[in-house]
Amino acid sequence: MTIITNHQWRPFVYRTEVPAKILKEDFDWTNEDDIDGFFQYRGHWYHMSEFMVFSGLNHPLKGWDGYRGDSFFSGEVIKISSDGEQYQVGRYFL
Repeated sequence: MTIITNHQWRPFVYRTEVPAKILKEDFDWTNEDDIDGFFQYRGHWYHMSEFMVFSGLNHPLKGWDGYRGDSFFSGEVIKISSDGEQYQVGRYFL
């Protein structure tokens, strides 16, 4: 498995900082109580709740907190800081 990332910590974006068009089209499933946890990666907006948490010491994505598959062979991985205010993100490929 290959993971591509620059390991930079970035702050999550508040809902008020996400363009209204993006909220309406891509995040219509969220509500106004979801005030933070948004981020942009490679031109696409995400919310941290879109990522699945996995468990298992021998998981190939060990060291990351969650993943979001976009195909059977690839997707995004996320690592969240201990205070929950920042994230690292990357792409994985099988």
